[in-house]
Amino acid sequence: MAILDKHTILEKNITLLSIFAFLVVTIGGIVQIAPLFWLENTIEDVEGMRPYTPLELAGRDIYIREGCYVCHSQMVRPMRDEVERYGHYSLAAESQYDHPFQWGSKRTGPDLARLGGRYSDEWHVDHLRDPQSVVPESVMPKYGFLENRLIDGEHIEDLLRTHALVGVPYDEDMNGEPSMDRIENARADFLAQADPDSDYDGLLERYGENVNVRNFDGQPGISEADALIAYLQMLGTLVDFSTFTPDESR
Repeated sequence: MAILDKHTILEKNITLLSIFAFLVVTIGGIVQIAPLFWLENTIEDVEGMRPYTPLELAGRDIYIREGCYVCHSQMVRPMRDEVERYGHYSLAAESQYDHPFQWGSKRTGPDLARLGGRYSDEWHVDHLRDPQSVVPESVMPKYGFLENRLIDGEHIEDLLRTHALVGVPYDEDMNGEPSMDRIENARADFLAQADPDSDYDGLLERYGENVNVRNFDGQPGISEADALIAYLQMLGTLVDFSTFTPDESR
């Protein structure tokens, strides 16, 4: 009863309650935050991860603009039912170049963290035009208009420079050495990825061999649908989970 009586004193004295609440939050914050100052990196480096290509980055911006994240999460939690349905649980490294990240807070539709390569480009085109034609129970609105909105990548270099300011290594080469090649060739890489007949060797040199190069929507010109599908087809494909071994020392 003595302990309960003391607790009653706190409940009746707003000043005392505020002081003790502040102390508890402060101690909890220090316990969680302080250890991070002694870690060289809070995210485990994972082989295969790379920044988005200019076309994929443009597609990601369209994904965010159209509110796709409201209904689709991009985070597979380490629970048996989720892993069996969607694939390997999500790694922090897979979101290290996301500003902002797309983990989501609810799922009206399925999680998209492992979507890349599961469906053909044609399926994605049909799905954007008329979602119910491929998923009858879908409540997703139609996005066929994206095919009619052409983009030329005029400002894509500025977009890469902005992401570089917040830590995305667009100002480095594949070996992590300082280089401006990715930024200076942003528009050329943007155009090359959607044109399989182009000279895209430079694109592969700057972003690695694991880059999809093709006309994603099958129509002339580069449309917003091209960019969005390029982004979707990349999701979850960068890490080879058949060889991935987590760092148990962290």
